Amino acid sequence: MSFLVAGLLLFLGTHLIRVFATSWRSEQIARMGPRAWRGLYSAFALLGFALIIWGYGEARLVPTVLWVPPVWTRHLAALLTLPAFILLVAAYVPGSRIKAAIGHPMVAGTKLWALSHLLANGNLADVLLFGGFLSWAVVVFAAARRRDREAGVRYPVGPPSRDAIVMIGGIVAWAVFARFLHGPLIGVQPF
Repeated sequence: MSFLVAGLLLFLGTHLIRVFATSWRSEQIARMGPRAWRGLYSAFALLGFALIIWGYGEARLVPTVLWVPPVWTRHLAALLTLPAFILLVAAYVPGSRIKAAIGHPMVAGTKLWALSHLLANGNLADVLLFGGFLSWAVVVFAAARRRDREAGVRYPVGPPSRDAIVMIGGIVAWAVFARFLHGPLIGVQPF
């Protein structure tokens, strides 16, 4: 469990620097240069991510059960992850109406992903992992939206084909991940 906690602190902590230490971040980028900053930031984030994977895997071997979620929460999780995948794709397709309306669809998708998994899993490691990501995403989304408002940022809207790409891409990614990848990678087959 300690590796999971350390990984969450390192990974989510690095991703909270822009929210809670903006001026320190700017000073470090000015001091070491953007390339070195990105390298150092990425190294810490990757180390945190590796610790999360390792720690979560270890914690699942001897689970601490907090509650046993009803079976229907698994179906709800599958349903909620569909828009999470659509939001993830919207983060990478410029000009979609989803990106224009939400501004930060990847973070919004992370909220849905974390919430859905938090509802469907009742072990301590699940609460730490998904609760940690949900808390992080709520804070980061609010901060990013506030930053956009203060800077007057508007995300452009392109042709309707961008929305079609987002929807189709999200649905296909969700179906492929749920059917073929979730089981081998995570150890749980959602369908």
